[in-house]
Amino acid sequence: MRISSLRLQLLAWVVLPLAGLATINLWTSHRSAQATADLVTDRMLLGSARAIAEHVAIVDGVLDATVPPAAIEMFDTGDRDSVYYHVETAGGRLLTGYPDLPEGPRQPSMEAVYRDQALRLLTFSHAVVGAGSDSPISVTVGVTLAGHDAMVKRLWLSAFAQQLALVAIAGIFVLLGLRRGLAPLIRLRDAVRSPSRSDLDPVEVPGAQSEIQPLIDALNAYIERVRAQMAAQRRFIANAAHQLRTPLALLSTQASYALRENAAEARQEALVALQASTGKLARLAEQLLTLSRAEPGSRRPRADRIDLTDAARHVLEAQAPAALSRNIDLGLDEAGPVPVIGDGTMLREMIVNLVDNALRYSRAGGSVTVKLAAIDGEAVLTVADDGPGIPADERDHVFERFYRIAGSTEEGSGLGLAIVREVVENAGGRVTLGDGATGGLMVEVRLPLA
Repeated sequence: MRISSLRLQLLAWVVLPLAGLATINLWTSHRSAQATADLVTDRMLLGSARAIAEHVAIVDGVLDATVPPAAIEMFDTGDRDSVYYHVETAGGRLLTGYPDLPEGPRQPSMEAVYRDQALRLLTFSHAVVGAGSDSPISVTVGVTLAGHDAMVKRLWLSAFAQQLALVAIAGIFVLLGLRRGLAPLIRLRDAVRSPSRSDLDPVEVPGAQSEIQPLIDALNAYIERVRAQMAAQRRFIANAAHQLRTPLALLSTQASYALRENAAEARQEALVALQASTGKLARLAEQLLTLSRAEPGSRRPRADRIDLTDAARHVLEAQAPAALSRNIDLGLDEAGPVPVIGDGTMLREMIVNLVDNALRYSRAGGSVTVKLAAIDGEAVLTVADDGPGIPADERDHVFERFYRIAGSTEEGSGLGLAIVREVVENAGGRVTLGDGATGGLMVEVRLPLA
């Protein structure tokens, strides 16, 4: 299950590893408690066995073993443990105690089962003065594990309580730290969602940490881009409305004139003009639609493999009638396929606009040459004409929408090069303007070669 809260994620990244370390520590604490209980029990067994052995003596020439009460009472910890013992001579003769009690090691102790009970056993050897061959004696003492296990449990529970308290306290401090550390993010959220923000103003969050400041800077940069795009759209809508108003008014005037004319020739002339105006309006609408599709974010990015040579050949075939009508030599200079990756429809529209502009501004009887080549990993497309060209100080402005050079007599909308720039930049390329070899204008487009 994915945690969607940043605060909970950070808390989990801190507390869960700490809890894992606490778990490992609890396991080691249990082993330590076990070792401590073993050591305490063994010391008690050794002390009890030594106390019993020290009370074994020769009485009236007979070896006598008396068990002092203290040797048994030292195991009285309130856990109701049972204590078993026996005392044997060196020859194996039982002096006192339980005869079937197994003998334990000299040290350390061992665990055994006696009368269906688990015991810890320890055997202690002691020399008795005057005992002769019966010396040394062996004293074996065993005790059940109730007190031993209770000690392990108490020690482990104490360690568990300490580890749990440590994790809880760490979690509380982490929560307090996260609340303070994430406060700038909360203020950023509140600043963005504030109902008083009617404009796309930059967001300011006082006291933001150095890790959060890049996010604020990126958000402000994005807001600035949105403002620029919205301003461009408003300009585009205003300019488009202005550009459409004039041809629509002209269409209305020409239609009214054709309706008023009674002479067939005059009416025919008005209808031809009306048809030409309709074609220009259709071309303007088509360019507006193309420019809208060419804008970033207006459509899903495509990665078609396009041969620019083949696309240019089809465009020139479609533009051949317009070139023949003005006796313009329209040629294609290519040396083979030039593949690129991009939006095929928009790349073909780019070539259409370049060739249309070149034909429109070339003089009658002139020439337009489209050249394609693959150079240094780039696809290079050039369109050269022998028209009037574009002054150097105007070349940065002609890529703006609806921009027309002052004094230009050719009809146009000022959208052709704007479309070309949008398409080329979206494809990761660049477009430049220069002087043609025989005068006129040369447009060069460079795109990454597929």
